[in-house]
Amino acid sequence: MTALIDSGFLYATVDRSDKHHHQVIELLPNLTDDMFLPVTVMVEVTYLLQARLGHSAMRDFVHELENSPIHFEQVYKDDLSRIDEILTQYADAQLDFVDATIVVIAERLNIQRILTVDRRDFHLIRPSHCDYFEILP
Repeated sequence: MTALIDSGFLYATVDRSDKHHHQVIELLPNLTDDMFLPVTVMVEVTYLLQARLGHSAMRDFVHELENSPIHFEQVYKDDLSRIDEILTQYADAQLDFVDATIVVIAERLNIQRILTVDRRDFHLIRPSHCDYFEILP
């Protein structure tokens, strides 16, 4: 299978004090998925790491990404109209930009699995390419 990685999931892999850390770490050895990291997620996670854990933790994370099997995925200009549509459709839930980019990339690449600790938003969203997202953990 193929999976997209969300910010909370990735952050929890680094921050040992995060309430999801153990759950995420236990799942990692069992994943055989090709994993795609939206660049928007990478930006959000590096910001959070630097703000919460310091510059050194953020640099270590970047170094680990450099040597990881994770694939990076861009947001393209052609994606923006669908991102805007999703943000408008889920405005009452205040879905954020990064989550909307994950949905659009999932639709574009036909990916149904999301690695996230943000179950609420991704259970709420109805993607155009499948009935629902499979959410791990």
